[in-house]
Amino acid sequence: MKIGIIAAMEIEAALLSSHLLGGTTEKISGISFIEGKWNKTDVVLAVCSEGKVNAALCAEAMILRYSPDLILNTGVAGALSETLRVPNIAIATAVAQHDMDISPLGYNKGDVLIHNKVHTLFETNKAMAEALFAVCQEEGVYAEKGVIVSGDVFVADPVKKEELKARYGAIACEMEGGAIGHVCYVNNIPFAVLRAISDTADDGTAYDPARAAVISEKIVEKTLATL
Repeated sequence: MKIGIIAAMEIEAALLSSHLLGGTTEKISGISFIEGKWNKTDVVLAVCSEGKVNAALCAEAMILRYSPDLILNTGVAGALSETLRVPNIAIATAVAQHDMDISPLGYNKGDVLIHNKVHTLFETNKAMAEALFAVCQEEGVYAEKGVIVSGDVFVADPVKKEELKARYGAIACEMEGGAIGHVCYVNNIPFAVLRAISDTADDGTAYDPARAAVISEKIVEKTLATL
């Protein structure tokens, strides 16, 4: 089994890459892909950089060049759920693109057209989501499963936060998972999204990605050890 791991930031990838043995690096479209062994699992790791377009470019290149059996998107997120705190974990059951808006054409906000078919939610791989959640429980890390929404905007507004909760019932927001889910869907590749909470998506909490990245790396490490 080959796992593709896509991180948004270097701070996350630096922790993850330390586990890769015999790694070789190749650059595609300006993105460095590191391929190696993580225990007994074949892994390819890349940093996509923030934003949906960067994430989509990375996911498509990874799929076409390395043919992973599953892509795991890791990183940080803002909490929408009132019970998630820094640095708890959010695990996606599905992802959506909250900033997609073709509503003047008669669609709902968040709808995405793929070959003339409407999609709003892209469901993650249930088995991997459950595996990630089980490791969180074993490690004593509080985690929630639910919808995670993505957009090309850093959400730091309590009004926007409430809108996203109301529209999707979402537990967290970030900037990449929805695009990766979109790309994986059209390529028929299972995917999962794990996010450590770095802030509360409003104007009252400091952004702390470094602390969150350490927690997400720990969960990924323990989960891959079970494969």
